Amino acid sequence: MEAQVRMTYDGPLALATDYMVFNVTKKNIKVRMAVIDEDIWPQPAVGKKLPPDASKRIGFSDFITSGRVPYKDVVDKIYSDINKKYGTNIPTPK
Repeated sequence: MEAQVRMTYDGPLALATDYMVFNVTKKNIKVRMAVIDEDIWPQPAVGKKLPPDASKRIGFSDFITSGRVPYKDVVDKIYSDINKKYGTNIPTPK
């Protein structure tokens, strides 16, 4: 890119990269790299989370549900084996 620009322009040039900052004033243009913290964590919420509104849920399209293959016999065996191994009685999903 720079070589192509230099074919017709020999003035000041800065090709931007990630985190490059241009400070432009009436007297000067300063190019610098921003100082960032790559290990930033989001701020904690200031209020309680609202529960989801199930009435606004958008279900799967007919196209998606028509291609569903439940493999009930496979899932039933997995649940049966796990229940036997851990002494639980968790029912298979409907």
